Amino acid sequence: MGQLRRPESLTVGERVRFGGQVRLVLAVSGRAVTLSDMGGRPRAVPPAVLFADDDFEVVDSSGRMPLPPVSLLETLPQAALEKALWWEGHILEVLHGLPPEADAGAEPKPQYALSRSLTARERAKAVDLTSAGHKVTAGTVANYRRRYQKGGVMGLADHRPVRRTPKYGTVDEAVVEAMRQAISEATDASTRTGTFLLWRTEQILKASDIGREVRLPSRRTLYRLLDRLTSGTHTSGSAKTRRSRAHGASAPFGELPAFAPGEVMQIDSTPLDVLVRLDDGVAGTVELTGMVDVATRTVSAAVLRPSTKAVDASVLLARTVTPELMRPGWVDALRMSRSVLPHRRLLPLDERLEHAAGRPVIVPEMIVCDHGKAFMSRNFLASCRFLQIDLQPAHKGSPFEKGTIEKTLGSVGTLFTQFLPGFTGRSADHRGRHLDEEPLWSLLELQELLDEWIVAHWQNRPHDGLRDPAAPGRSFTPNEKYATLVEACGYVPVALSGDDYVELLPSLWRVVNDYGIKIKRRTYDSPALMGLRRQHSGVKEKKGLWEVHHDPYDISRIWVRDHHTGSGWIEATWKHLNRVPVPFGELAWDHAAQGLPEATETEIADAVAALLAKAHAGSGQPAKPKRAARDKRVVARTRATGPTTPAPVAPTDSGPPAPEVPGEDTESLAEVIPLGLFNPLEDPWRRT
Repeated sequence: MGQLRRPESLTVGERVRFGGQVRLVLAVSGRAVTLSDMGGRPRAVPPAVLFADDDFEVVDSSGRMPLPPVSLLETLPQAALEKALWWEGHILEVLHGLPPEADAGAEPKPQYALSRSLTARERAKAVDLTSAGHKVTAGTVANYRRRYQKGGVMGLADHRPVRRTPKYGTVDEAVVEAMRQAISEATDASTRTGTFLLWRTEQILKASDIGREVRLPSRRTLYRLLDRLTSGTHTSGSAKTRRSRAHGASAPFGELPAFAPGEVMQIDSTPLDVLVRLDDGVAGTVELTGMVDVATRTVSAAVLRPSTKAVDASVLLARTVTPELMRPGWVDALRMSRSVLPHRRLLPLDERLEHAAGRPVIVPEMIVCDHGKAFMSRNFLASCRFLQIDLQPAHKGSPFEKGTIEKTLGSVGTLFTQFLPGFTGRSADHRGRHLDEEPLWSLLELQELLDEWIVAHWQNRPHDGLRDPAAPGRSFTPNEKYATLVEACGYVPVALSGDDYVELLPSLWRVVNDYGIKIKRRTYDSPALMGLRRQHSGVKEKKGLWEVHHDPYDISRIWVRDHHTGSGWIEATWKHLNRVPVPFGELAWDHAAQGLPEATETEIADAVAALLAKAHAGSGQPAKPKRAARDKRVVARTRATGPTTPAPVAPTDSGPPAPEVPGEDTESLAEVIPLGLFNPLEDPWRRT
């Protein structure tokens, strides 16, 4: 009898190995343990006999052999694999009485009968193998049997030929850590070559106490170590990709599910890969700010500007909830009534859709954006709160969290801008020559083309991301997807008034003085401010200042919120508007004021007027000094973006004439054409 091996516990339902078989424990008592038997009749075994059996052990409750790791077998050398499979056949005969290649209905050999103990079968196998020329002992067979029961075929294989080597070979760990530090320092720096990183690694080692005693390996070994440590980090590649990978979210990629139009929308801004013809013949670049609906892939709005500001993001919100009206020159096929959109069912809910083009009107519930200044501005946040929109900024350095808008803006470059004159390509490597000499479109013309292209092409183009699970072989268009989802989700129009538009403009807090309101050395005044002058607004958090909204593209007027009566907005015009009758933005004002740090407001206004007059000077004008390139760009970008607000009322009384400046041309000014009155009830987004 073998040595007694008592387990810590033995309960009913466990499996034990006894007498060469795996048996189920049916009952446990102080006198006997009842075990199942392959013969069908339970067997009661005294605990002392059970625990002293050579084969006894408590096996896993699953009671089955592990699955063979076929993929790992392919990593073994052919000789090691053949030897492992050879041992498997002999071990299976020891365990089950028959080899794996035995015919159906074959009987085990007498020495391998299951009625014999496992130890006896192992001894018989050792005798058979020795007689066949393979000198082994019963202990060797038992060792291979245990290895097979624990690890399957891989347990029988000789792992010495594929033994794992250290991850970084024989390189000292201090060298590895120093190189990791050098690579980490290069994450936010400019891209350098491997030579610099090796030099920086040596400097880090020399500065450390442990590194002084470490001997550096050969140059070739260091380069191999650098290749291994920088794999997938773009350390010597794109700096943008390197930072994105280093600072991006470490959690698994995810995506907000969207099952209704407007449930999740994404907004972003990017430079457009095309040149436009700005004022005075200057060629310049523009930025595209767009918003896309995740559920339908609808581009609800897209705005082109010389540079994106917070007001542009707010304008995008207003255009999203406003129908795209048909414009002169557009074919009737672009009407919403001619599209797949449910125009007849939506028209009773929103009368604005009567003359709308085939682009859905989507009210956002959540907007995902990055941390750009235009989207994190106080104005855009207030606009989202005003429209009851949940703004969800993505993690920094994680553009994949708004991958839909990233891919959409990229598609505009491949599907739209590459067909335009002045296409620059995505980088300097793809840029052609003499692009500014091509027949470029103006900014307003390009905006018209983009709006028409979105309605005509994008909204009717099958999108691979709009496949229905019930019909995976078909991809839907954005309009088709919207028509399907709006039937289940419904439609609620959001109409914006003139006051709503003012709410979307950037805000400032200023004092209302006796002379009016001062903004960037400009003075605004209105008779309606009489009761607000030198008065406390009642807003304690702002120390009694008054809320002022302004348009960066039109400095001719501002709007002041009446905190006392709550009656709405008070419009105030610029004091020197009669000196510069042409509308312009803050870009031209800041450019002129920068060169005149000690000038008065009147002098700055005259400087801006002169700058704009140069822009309007025709070829027949007398010769004038050549303007600087900076002046040309400022004038062009200022005039390219016209005022986004309704024009102010032209003053009927121009007041006393401005004093003449010595040496100034006293030629009479051009006739000023009065502009129309602002109607607050009129749709401010109607295009003429």
